[in-house]
Amino acid sequence: MCTLTHFAYPLEPELLRGAPNRPRFQVVMAGNAFFHIKDISTGCVRGFRASHNEACALARFLESHP
Repeated sequence: MCTLTHFAYPLEPELLRGAPNRPRFQVVMAGNAFFHIKDISTGCVRGFRASHNEACALARFLESHP
């Protein structure tokens, strides 16, 4: 089951070794079938997608590329 607000983690386990305990990005529902990728530390929206899966993929990409 998928919740509408959750955290994204990098796909590769080796990226988790040096990563902080908390993820940097959060996928948040922003409308009817529209999702924001929010930077947790600043509260700024770093991207958006119309598909939840694409939003999660973008959050993972941003998480793995500082």
